[in-house]
Amino acid sequence: MDVYEAVTSRRAVRGFTDRPVPREVLRRVLSAAAWAPSASNLQPWRAYVVTGRPLAELKTHAGERVASGEPWDEAEYEQYPHGLKSPYRERRNAFGEHRYGGLGIPREDLEARQRAAAANWDCFGAPAALFCYIDRCMGPAQWSDVGMYLQTVMLLLRAEGLHSCAQMAWAKYHKSVAEVLSPPDDLMLFCGMSIGFEDAAAREARIGRAPLDETVTVVDGG
Repeated sequence: MDVYEAVTSRRAVRGFTDRPVPREVLRRVLSAAAWAPSASNLQPWRAYVVTGRPLAELKTHAGERVASGEPWDEAEYEQYPHGLKSPYRERRNAFGEHRYGGLGIPREDLEARQRAAAANWDCFGAPAALFCYIDRCMGPAQWSDVGMYLQTVMLLLRAEGLHSCAQMAWAKYHKSVAEVLSPPDDLMLFCGMSIGFEDAAAREARIGRAPLDETVTVVDGG
């Protein structure tokens, strides 16, 4: 698979089979992803890969919290700006309509939307997950480095025939994740990532992207 195909075929998959992901494949992907760029080579990411019994334990614990209606953990970072302005507000709304509309869930059915969102904490059935942390002392530039690392991981997973779904949703239950992973106190959970083989029966239509002229300005002296 060439890089263009990896980029254009990567998407947030929300339905996986239980087929195990070979450990050697995960090691190969993460060894190559270590070459992702970072300012002054800080490599500010810290990744935990979880499979088997520990992942099952985490899914169970998170599922119990969801089912009981227990509040989310106190947020450690702001996932979206307050008062999201145009065009970002419209793009986020369009995503919600696409996501839940594709499941046949109307806007006003908040309970059904919450049930669908709860699948996040089962990793959408994926047999492997990655949890990405960043040191609390890091700033915005290093957060962007973490984003480049995660994108590199996702593209390499595509090269291996795997799919993924990056999930900030896991940060809402960061205490539950910490109970299983025991990260150092100076690390903050940025996101989880479900990893596995796509369940074709659960495939969703892919949401589009903004036209190029909305996001790119060409300054050409010719």
